[in-house]
Amino acid sequence: MARLIVEQAGVGVTVQDFGRKFFRSLGVPLSGALDPLWLAAANALAQARENTAGLEILLAAPALRVESGPLRLGLAGELTGILTSADGSQRSVAGWSGVVLRDGDVLSLRLTRGPAYLGFSGGLDLPEVLGSRSTFLRAGFGGLNGRALEKGDALICAAAEGQGFSAPPFTHENEKIARGKIRFIPGPQEARFTRDALRLFAVSDWRVGSDSDRMGMRLSGPRLTHGPAGANIVSDGATPGAIQVPGDGQPIVLRADCQTSGGYAKIGCVISADLGRLAHFCPGEAMNFLSVSHDEAAQARNDLREGFARWRAGVAPAGADWDSNRLWSENLISGATSGD
Repeated sequence: MARLIVEQAGVGVTVQDFGRKFFRSLGVPLSGALDPLWLAAANALAQARENTAGLEILLAAPALRVESGPLRLGLAGELTGILTSADGSQRSVAGWSGVVLRDGDVLSLRLTRGPAYLGFSGGLDLPEVLGSRSTFLRAGFGGLNGRALEKGDALICAAAEGQGFSAPPFTHENEKIARGKIRFIPGPQEARFTRDALRLFAVSDWRVGSDSDRMGMRLSGPRLTHGPAGANIVSDGATPGAIQVPGDGQPIVLRADCQTSGGYAKIGCVISADLGRLAHFCPGEAMNFLSVSHDEAAQARNDLREGFARWRAGVAPAGADWDSNRLWSENLISGATSGD
């Protein structure tokens, strides 16, 4: 087994996998990666299974030191690094790549924009809680004792030799959809809103609030008015992607850590193909919504799966994990001369 020591914890760094899919009837949120496909991409670059638990990095990236290795990591997202070897030599680590770390190596990561993901060749040796290693911060379980990464933590994972891998960035973008267009299916309580509110929701710019978190994304824009029945409903099921509109008329898009039921009328639900895209909007940025049918949502899901499969097939060896300084530092052949 390989052992990684957390030298710097970063901010908003948690263990996530694909979440707890079978306990929502008991009130347990799904949790898991905000962008599951980017986690799957990090795992592909680390040569691990797609749903293997990795690190989700939201605000600031950590620095990790290998105490025993070797270990292969995969970087997905706007994430780069500086690898400092035990002898003090340094080299850069590109984003969308896999890298092999050896004893004494320190990988100092830099996040340009979250979220980003760090995959591990053999996954993280952590206990499952209700079938998942995902961290649920509000209840304090899963991952590393239900909390974010802290300085001094030790991460245990399977050792892996070999070489790194690389691929171009994987994007969710659909060429037929403008960057800010998030597709949604209307309902189930669209009858609770005025006709003008339904029109405003589809044509307006919505700003992401600074108080957004893994539970929900708060949006600000024109006030959406409810009909005579009002904003409150008898609590019913809620799911990531559901767009609730409370009495103040400002939408809340539920995310991975959302509650399993709620009592606000829902004007629509973001389609599964665009849930990962939601994760990449930062506070203050604007988004727009586009109404689609169930058939269009199903086609978008299939297109995304096929696109990821094509991207996964293009992951290729990046060449040996050597730079020139490291190569010349090794005594590869004894007794060689310059030939002069």
